[in-house]
Amino acid sequence: MGIGGCVLLFALGAVLAFGVNWHVSGVNIHTVGWILMAASLLGLITYVSIFKRRRYTGRAGADEVVEERRYYEQP
Repeated sequence: MGIGGCVLLFALGAVLAFGVNWHVSGVNIHTVGWILMAASLLGLITYVSIFKRRRYTGRAGADEVVEERRYYEQP
């Protein structure tokens, strides 16, 4: 699940938690909304941490400075 999926899931959970007055027997819609929002935040944190780690390891050696000196003999 990417960032877009997490945002969509969070929006759906917010609508269910705060904007709905439905009553379904056996299911608390507000609790389902809170669970969806929590799951989307957990998914977003996981995605960002994996993406950050992937970018960090991809740049290994970028801070290393290499100096090259060339000496030419003059006639």
